Amino acid sequence: MAAENAQIQEGDTVAVWGCGPVGQFAMESAFMLGAARVIAIDRVPERLAMARSIGAISVDYAEDDVSVLTALKDLTGGMGPDSCIDAVGLEAHSAELQGVYDQVKVALMLETDRPAVLRQAMQAVRKGDTLSIPGVYGGLLDKVPFGAAFGKGITMKMGQTNMHNYMKPLLERIEEGQIDPSRIISHRITLDEAPAMYDVWRDKKDNVTKIVIDPWA
Repeated sequence: MAAENAQIQEGDTVAVWGCGPVGQFAMESAFMLGAARVIAIDRVPERLAMARSIGAISVDYAEDDVSVLTALKDLTGGMGPDSCIDAVGLEAHSAELQGVYDQVKVALMLETDRPAVLRQAMQAVRKGDTLSIPGVYGGLLDKVPFGAAFGKGITMKMGQTNMHNYMKPLLERIEEGQIDPSRIISHRITLDEAPAMYDVWRDKKDNVTKIVIDPWA
């Protein structure tokens, strides 16, 4: 749904913020819909490596000499991506000053979400093109560059995924060998191990990407 909302055309360049499970499948879907290039933006090395394994170009925003907007301009000849996908949502991190700003505002209950990725995506997307938002937002956002979005005439499409619409066609693609969702599973655990795995997931330890619980193991 994220890739379809991005209105991807054959040969497009698509930027995806967030290389977790949602971002990984958004990238894979972008390629299936005809994207020529997918740019993966994250700070977790193993997730960026996973994105590269399916053909994406990676941008590590945690590197001191990397500005996401500058990197995207360099990769697109100054034009920006044809489509942007925010697969992060309200808990975005930023190595820039805006990251500190959002943390302070949230701590003081002056905003509920940290929209660093949304700001970047609005600024990055090419004029007249599309921003897709599968990342969850829950409340009040501050310092969103809506004027930039308006001035560029972009389309924004978002919302919870309608799984009833997508389950059957995706299962068919799995059966046909077009996609393999098991590639993102890093841990298989018992129900008794679940409490401890919350810390692993929160702190991104042990190269965690996706945890499957087998309650009968």
